[in-house]
Amino acid sequence: MKRLTFTFDNGPWPGATELLLDFLAERSIKATFFVVGQRLQEPGGIELARRAHAEGHWIGNHTLTHTKPLGEDGGLARVEREIGETQRLIGELSHPSRFFRPNGGGAVGRHLLSTDALSYLESNRYSVVTWTSAPGDWIAPHRPWLAKGIGELDDTDWTLLVLHDRFIAPMLDTLDAFLHELARRGIEIVQELPPACIVIRDGVLTGDKTTFSLADEPGRQAATP
Repeated sequence: MKRLTFTFDNGPWPGATELLLDFLAERSIKATFFVVGQRLQEPGGIELARRAHAEGHWIGNHTLTHTKPLGEDGGLARVEREIGETQRLIGELSHPSRFFRPNGGGAVGRHLLSTDALSYLESNRYSVVTWTSAPGDWIAPHRPWLAKGIGELDDTDWTLLVLHDRFIAPMLDTLDAFLHELARRGIEIVQELPPACIVIRDGVLTGDKTTFSLADEPGRQAATP
């Protein structure tokens, strides 16, 4: 049976995340929320993360500022701030495997992590999570993500889908339509993450780092802080 895992990035967003949590609770769907550290510091942010955790969702780290990818600006000082500070904010809400998802504009590639970022994640025993489908719910006019997401269901037997609290909450009807398509196709929704998308597990490299990191690129030095 084909499977699909939901993940939601860039939150929490008061006014949006709670609507999404209501939607998921009504349908008994468990997901992983990759949170941005700065969003946890905004009013209502940490409370939404606590609610998600209490309702059985997993909480992962999605950098502090969600700005330039760490593969493009990833000296050790920035890495420690973007990843380490966010992990401290997440605290006891963290999944035991310390899930971290790098930001990269929806594309998996060597721009995601610098040499310093890769070393930091390995030495601090993080698990790095990529994805198979990022259909663009953040791209105006937003609703076309549905057709693209459905089309990408054929690309793999286990889809790891990236959506975003802020953009999906105002169009939950599209998410409902997506669920109907999953049911029509007999695709099982699971919370577990596909092994192929965990490229570092508990600090141990499990994938080919040249597909997601600039580490060991010929002639490349570690990025400066």
